[in-house]
Formats: sequence, C-alpha cells, structure tokens
Amino acid sequence: MDDYDVIVVGGGPGGATVAGLTAAEGHRVLLLDKDSFPRYQIGESLLPATIHGICAMLGVRDEIERAGFVRKHGGTFRWGTKAEPWTFSFAASDRMAGPTSYAYQVERARFDTLLLDGARRLGAEVRQNHRALGTIRDGDRIGGVRYLDDTGHERQATARFVVDASGHGSRLHHDVGGTREYSPRFRNLALFGYFEGGHRMPAPDAGNILCVSFTDGWFWYIPLSDTLTSVGAVVNHESANKVQGDPAAAYASLIEECPLISEFLRDAHRATEPPYDRLRVRKDYSYDRTVLWAPGMVLVGDAACFIDPVFSSGVHLATYSALLAARSINSVLAGFTDEKRCFAEFEARYRREFALFRDFLITFYELETDEEDYFAHARRLTDHHGSTDEAFAELVGGVSSKDFSRALFGDVLSEGVQLQLRGLLGEAAGDEPPMFPGGLVPTADGRRWRVPDA
Repeated sequence: MDDYDVIVVGGGPGGATVAGLTAAEGHRVLLLDKDSFPRYQIGESLLPATIHGICAMLGVRDEIERAGFVRKHGGTFRWGTKAEPWTFSFAASDRMAGPTSYAYQVERARFDTLLLDGARRLGAEVRQNHRALGTIRDGDRIGGVRYLDDTGHERQATARFVVDASGHGSRLHHDVGGTREYSPRFRNLALFGYFEGGHRMPAPDAGNILCVSFTDGWFWYIPLSDTLTSVGAVVNHESANKVQGDPAAAYASLIEECPLISEFLRDAHRATEPPYDRLRVRKDYSYDRTVLWAPGMVLVGDAACFIDPVFSSGVHLATYSALLAARSINSVLAGFTDEKRCFAEFEARYRREFALFRDFLITFYELETDEEDYFAHARRLTDHHGSTDEAFAELVGGVSSKDFSRALFGDVLSEGVQLQLRGLLGEAAGDEPPMFPGGLVPTADGRRWRVPDA
C-alpha cells in the first residue's frame, strides 16, 4: 500500500489542475485515470478565465498559445426575438481587455494532454489505465482509494485527501454523502457530431462559438480548425422523441429544422476520421449535489455538478473548483487553518459561481426577449456597477468572481505587465476583501488561503 498526501481520481482539466497545484506546493500527489491520453472528450469551447488564469498557474499557457488552437474573441448568438445574429466580445470587460480578451476552441484530446503533462512536470505522479474502484475509510475520514492497475491487479493507496475529478460517470461521488439532484429546468438531450468544410463567420468573429435557437432547442457550432467543426443539437425534454430510432436520420432532420445551421453546413460533410466520425448522445446532464466534500475527500468538476453547454462553463467550473480545492488542501496540509473552514470557503465560492451560470441560464432560455435584456440581467445577477455588456462579458467569460480579477491576471501574465500593475496598484494588487463575511482570501500566488488583513 502506497501513501500520499493527495490522491486525485481523473486526469481531465479538473484533475490535472488540482494535482498540479498541490504538487507545486511540494506534496506527494498521485493521479489515477482509467484511460490512456490522448483520449476523446466533449467540451471544446473554453473561457478566458481558464486560459489566462488556471493554465498560466499550471505553467502551460505558453504551450497552449503555440498549439495552434482556434482563437475565440467572444460568442455569436441567433437567440431571442432579434432576427439577426448578435455578438458579444470578451474585450468589453476591463478585466479581460488587451492580452486576456480571448480564449480558444480546442480539441480536448490535445488540450487535456497538455494540462496533464503540466501536472506531471509540477511533480504529480500520473498513472494512466488505472481505474478507481472505491474509497478507503479511516474512521470518520476518507483516507485512500482502491483501484485496478494497468495489469488488472487490485491495489490500494492512502492519502490525507482524495479528490474525485472523474466526471459525470464518477463511481466515488456518493462517498461524500448527500445526493445528486438533476435539474427539472434543464432536462435536455444533446446529439452531436463533427463536420468537415463548414462555413466560417467573417473576421474577427470567425473563431467564435455560434449558438442558434430553433423550435425544439438550440445548436452549438464550434470551429475547431480551418475545416473541422463541432455541431451539437440540444433538444428540450418535450422534443426528445425526435432523437429516438436512427441517430443519423434524427441529426440530419434537426439540422434541416434550423435554417442558419443548415446554411453553414451546405457545402460540408460529416467527418470520417476517428474520433470525430461518430455521433454521440448525452442526456439528463444538468445536476447539482447536496454535499460537495467530506472529511478527507472533495468533489470537483462534473463529479460535483454540471449545468448546460450553452455558455461553455463545463471546463471553467471544473478548473475553477479544482483551484479552490487545491487552495483548501494546500492550506490544511501546511497547518494554516482547520479543514472545515478551508472547505467552507471552497464550497461557498464554488456554489456562487455555479449559481451565477445557472440563474442566468434560467432567464436566457426565455426566448421572448433580446440581448439587451440578457445583458441587463447579467448585471443584476453579478451586482456589476459597469455597463450591461461588460457585465455579460464578465459572467460568460468566467471572470465575475474576484478569483479572476485583474490583479490575479497580473500575477500570471508576463513580468512586464505584472510590474506595471504592481506599479499602479502597489501592494493592494494582490490584497482583496473576502468574498463572504468572515471568509478567507487567496495568497498572492493563488495556491493557498489566508486570513485577510484587518
């Protein structure tokens, strides 16, 4: 039986983030994943908070910049009462203006491998083709994991903390207690595939995600390269019967029902090279959990909750929750403060971010309105004091939380930008008020919690 400080189950963006940020503090970290990387995964559209915040902290931002992924400056919608598509830009927000005003559309097989390799460089021990079977209890605490190794033998490892980052199909999430609760509002089904040769919007919006509503739901249209496009139909519960039977026929029929997507695909054809040659289905994927952590164990990413793909929040919430979990674990292992206080901060911030996207989406799915109403609602939800388009950009860009303030971006951008910000803001650049009364704040490097100054 091996002994570690932290065991992470799942090597996707959430798992790689928490493994990397705890290993960077000198802790002994084991990461187990049932697959061999690179491997296929859905969720290709990212937010600036992930690229310029989390990926920079993991030391992989420059690699991602060089990887040739499609750059996105915002999003384009044919949504609501307006007949013509409308576009928002991340640059509308001062927090993302300039060098942080974009994100990427990524092939997850390549992107996830970059993050996992980054966690390994930071000191995490990564074992692929290792399947977690269950947790080990040590009294009232969870103190380790049972798993099958890559030869099929069952083994055990102990740790001070176990992190479940194994996604919506997690076999461990029940062990923290509580229940997974599926949303009655977002009982949708997604049928998605990939095309070669799809149309592109004119610059500077060519790399944007395009979301188009139609009678039975909405489509995403994500350019992954000059020729490859991810195309998904999200169908509401009442129309789910349209996807029964032959998936290919149903997919083609749904595309025909959405004129703008049909036009964009007029000269395109379905991809034929694996892993993009298959049609895939996801259903009942919007859920939350009543409990997110227990002594010795915490859930991050889709193992904890998932909302909806419309604002590309999946990878953002996974990496953000992993950052919060890493801060809490690092703080406890350093003897800073008690576990309960650290993970109360984790849960409060995570649930706030999740609720912002969820509550905004409830209104966004009310189609009898227009973009000005959506922008205004974003400002009300986030208590933003700037313009409505700035509030909208910050919410859907993942930077409405102070965790992704301009000060944090200053820490993770180039040294020249950091020095300019420090020159302008002084020591206050990294000293923010707590998000909640009596709460904690991150250290300057973002990897632990500390008690705020009086």
